[in-house]
Amino acid sequence: MHPVTGRVLSIAGSDSGGGAGIQADIKTCTALGCYGMTAITAITAQNTVGVRSVFDLPLAQVQAQIDAVYEDIGVDAVKTGMLANAALVRGTAQALKKHHAINLVVDPVMISKSGAVLLREDAVETMKEHLIPMATVVCPNIPEAEALTGVSIHDEKDIETVLKHLYALGPQYVLLKGGHLESSDANDFLYDGRDIQVYPSPRIVTTHTHGTGCTYSAAIACFLSRQETLPRAVQLAKEYLTQAILQGGKLQVGHGTGPLHHGWNIGA
Repeated sequence: MHPVTGRVLSIAGSDSGGGAGIQADIKTCTALGCYGMTAITAITAQNTVGVRSVFDLPLAQVQAQIDAVYEDIGVDAVKTGMLANAALVRGTAQALKKHHAINLVVDPVMISKSGAVLLREDAVETMKEHLIPMATVVCPNIPEAEALTGVSIHDEKDIETVLKHLYALGPQYVLLKGGHLESSDANDFLYDGRDIQVYPSPRIVTTHTHGTGCTYSAAIACFLSRQETLPRAVQLAKEYLTQAILQGGKLQVGHGTGPLHHGWNIGA
């Protein structure tokens, strides 16, 4: 039994299929010995095959969830995922600022694995202006980084340029996830404004990748809540994520892009 060593708040959308979003984040918190809490921003009807519909929650309800958690339980780390629209992005930033949020991991979720739009186009600028400057780390994948910077990424030669553009938005760190690069590796790149640290990983050929980004950012938040440094939190999160992907096939869930095995380390 893991002791509860960190209180982690996930502000994200609900995935009815259980593989991504709030559901993935709660499973990750449990697997890593943390206490997971939620502020649900949107309700999706989805499974491993695709997203059927999305219903955005009213801003007041999202802010009320954040306030309720902070005012009673307290929060050691926060991750944001699907924020859906500009009002929710701005309102989430306001609520976090009010509560002096620490250890903020921003996963700028924009498009689902199946291609569904999870962040309205007008919300991208709002995220750049209001939320990313507050982040301890912002962790986009390649398509998200391109949308945030307007810079195309073709290979690792473009990585440094994009990292600098993202860092200029104001976060303490930028973690660029390299899984979408056409290479035999799936390396990630962490930038602190001075140095680029590479987290190497061989590419895993599998269909069990649904919820990868959600799980990664939630795991980083978990390790931050347990007082790890950001570079160390990324390393530990990547190790946990890699095994969750590798063991995803054991679940045999759904007929499309399957979920990870979040409980691989606790026998769940």
